[in-house]
Amino acid sequence: MTEVFGILFLCVVAPIWIVFHYLTKAKTAKNMTPEDETMLADVWESARKMEQRIHTLEKILDHESPGWRGRQ
Repeated sequence: MTEVFGILFLCVVAPIWIVFHYLTKAKTAKNMTPEDETMLADVWESARKMEQRIHTLEKILDHESPGWRGRQ
């Protein structure tokens, strides 16, 4: 009789338990912490500033050295 309960546990209960465990883990992992949101906002702002700087440098190079884009 004990073997029947062991087989039933391994074939039915354990897989369901494992699936629900990882579903719960996935749901909690989707949420960002306030620290994560702050860090993401900082990275986004840094990328925006870098893009502006690159654009400014390209305008300066276009003015001072018009053929710079074609050179290797």
